[in-house]
Amino acid sequence: MERRTLTVKEVANYLGVHTDTIYTMVKLKQIPHLKLRNRILFTKDSIDLWVQDEAKKSLDNE
Repeated sequence: MERRTLTVKEVANYLGVHTDTIYTMVKLKQIPHLKLRNRILFTKDSIDLWVQDEAKKSLDNE
């Protein structure tokens, strides 16, 4: 199975937010990412797991 990486723009589109939001979240270490030289990359699996965890946290706090 191929593990494809996503760019900031692709993750922003996937999550429905602005790229500035993704850059801010990366800077604050709020979203799983990896840096390869000057590039910020994401794996779809890690983003999907992160979304699930964030949704669970939201439900736990209600």
